[in-house]
Amino acid sequence: MTDTNRETEPNPDKPPDFELSVIIPARNEECSLPACLASLLRQSEPGFALGRQWELIVVNDASSDKTREIAAKAATAHEGMIVLDAPALDLSSRGGFTGKNNACWTGAQAARGKYLLFTDADTIHETNDISRSLRESERHKAVLLSYSPRQIVTGFWQHAVMPLIFSELASVYPSKQVNDPVRSLAAANGQFILVEREAYFDVGGHRAIGKDILEDVALARNIKRVPHTIRFRYAPEALSTQMYRTTSEMIEGWTKNLALLFPKPIALALWRILDLLLFFGLPALAFGIFWLVPWQRWVILIIWVRTLWRFNSRVARSNFPMIDVAISILGIPLFVYMLFRSVIYHRMKKNVVWKGRGYNPTA
Repeated sequence: MTDTNRETEPNPDKPPDFELSVIIPARNEECSLPACLASLLRQSEPGFALGRQWELIVVNDASSDKTREIAAKAATAHEGMIVLDAPALDLSSRGGFTGKNNACWTGAQAARGKYLLFTDADTIHETNDISRSLRESERHKAVLLSYSPRQIVTGFWQHAVMPLIFSELASVYPSKQVNDPVRSLAAANGQFILVEREAYFDVGGHRAIGKDILEDVALARNIKRVPHTIRFRYAPEALSTQMYRTTSEMIEGWTKNLALLFPKPIALALWRILDLLLFFGLPALAFGIFWLVPWQRWVILIIWVRTLWRFNSRVARSNFPMIDVAISILGIPLFVYMLFRSVIYHRMKKNVVWKGRGYNPTA
C-alpha cells in the first residue's frame, strides 16, 4: 500500500509492530531503485515474511524522475511496503536538514520496527542478508551494525580511482578500532546501517545530525559515545552497490565527502603525488643516466620495487580486484584533483552539490 500521511511522531511506550523496518531514502533513483526493491522483496527466509516480521518504507525525497512512481507501483503489489514523501527542505535554515537526513528522519518516525535498517536505493541485497544481519547484530551485542558493500564500478576512471579512495578509508577507519569499545573511533557506511530503534531515538537519530554531510559517521559516533557497541565491516556476501554511473557523478559525489572523510587531505594528496613520481621517476633515473654503474642501477630498481610493493599493499586494503589495484597508480592524478577540489569547496565555504541540491557545509 501507499501511505503519505502516516502519523510521524514515534511513541516510545508502544511496542514495535515489526522486528525490522527497512528505510530507503530515494532522490532521483529511477535507474537504481527497481533492482534494490527486487533484492529486498525476495528476502524470503522462512519466518521472515514482509508484512508480518518486517516492513519496507521508501521515502521519496522530492524526486523529479519516476522514483516515486516506481516505489508506488511496487507498494500496491506488496503488503508491508509503504511510500512516504519527505517534507520540503529549507536549505537556508541553520540547524535544518540535508536531503538524505530529512528523508531518513521521515522514514524513522513512521517506522514500527524494533530495528531500523537504513539502506540506499543503489544497493542490491543478497537473499536473506537482512535476517542474517539481525542475527549478527544480536550475536555481537551491537546496537549499530554497518556493512561496507562490494563496489560495482564501470569505466576506466572508476576502476582506477575507487580503490584509492576505499584503501584510504580502510586506513583511516580500520574496522578493528571502530569495533573496539575502548577506542573512540566510530564509523559506518550509510549504504547499510542497522540500528536498534530505542538507541536511535535516544541519541536524536538523524534529526540530531540534520546538517551533517557525513551522516553515517556522525550517527555512529553518537551511538558509540553513549556508550554502545557498534560493529562495522566489509560485507561483500551481504550486498553490493553501484555508487556512480559516470565519472562526473563520481567527481561530484566525492567532492562532497573527501575533505570531511580524511583528517589531512592535503598531506594525503602530496603523499600520493610522491608515489606517482617514484613509480615513474625511479625507472627513468635508473636507465636514463648513462654514467651510473650497474650496482647503482640495481639499488634504484630495488627501491622502485619496494615502493611498488608498499603502494599495492596499501591499495589492496580496498578489497577491489587485483587488476583494479594494479591500475590504481594511474588514477592518482584524478584522485589528487578530487581531494584538492573537495578541500577548496569546503574551506572556501562554497556550496557542494549533490543530486541538484547545493549544501554549504559550514552553515
